[in-house]
Amino acid sequence: MSTRQDRGYRSLLLSELLKTFRKWRTYIGFIAIAVLVPVVQVGLKLEGGSIVNSVTRSLSGDFFFVGNLFNGYFVTHLIMNSLWVHIPFLISLVAGDELAGEATAGTFRLILTRPVSRSRILMTKYAATLLYTAALVIFLGALSTMLGVALFGAGDLIVVKDGLTVIPEGDVLPRLGIAFGLAVWSMWCVASLAFLLSSLVENPIGPIIGTMTIIIVFFVIGNIPVELFASIKPYLFTSYLTVWQEALRVPIDWQGVLQTCLRLLAFSIGFYLITWYIFTHKDILS
Repeated sequence: MSTRQDRGYRSLLLSELLKTFRKWRTYIGFIAIAVLVPVVQVGLKLEGGSIVNSVTRSLSGDFFFVGNLFNGYFVTHLIMNSLWVHIPFLISLVAGDELAGEATAGTFRLILTRPVSRSRILMTKYAATLLYTAALVIFLGALSTMLGVALFGAGDLIVVKDGLTVIPEGDVLPRLGIAFGLAVWSMWCVASLAFLLSSLVENPIGPIIGTMTIIIVFFVIGNIPVELFASIKPYLFTSYLTVWQEALRVPIDWQGVLQTCLRLLAFSIGFYLITWYIFTHKDILS
């Protein structure tokens, strides 16, 4: 019985994945990244590395820099920092459509005629959302790194944040792998929020706008140097979305990373449980 249920769940998940990847909006994020990353990297190639010069100029009196600092790893790190505000928007395009899109198309009644519970249907839709999110972030990481190394070569990675960190070339790829893994984890929290908002409305535009509005507002509140907002910051999930940056510190604070990941997990589970309650108690009229 358990094997039959597992097969049924896998079949349902495959069906949801096929449905997700048949929608044209699913590929907007991939197309945007496929266009934007090469454009940015070619622009940086033509610009000739003045960014690195500006970063190291103030430190040149104390340090002597040698080697290829303006390399593909540095460019990948630069792209992660500059594009990260936009990735949640690309994720919400799909996550916000998972439930609201069914309501707009009027296909919920047909879906619920399947001999499976609402909880299982919701779980498979959520799993499809998480898989899409992971695929998008991994695509960003793979394209940025491979194209960056092809255009700029490899070398040590310099990170200027709370001081200067230099990661040896041999350690950079494992560190970037960990960074993108943590990025997937943090973006799952964003996807969970968009998925929750998708259960509240019947138009996918609402969850997309709502997700971005919440993220922007929380980011602003979390970065204003006011004592009141500082006390609120630990309760905002946006305070933990940059956990991927911890992978580029020497040494990595694994305990801090674990605590941050657990907080993000708590937010994601909370968002999902609220979604589950709404979905399982909702009157489906179309």
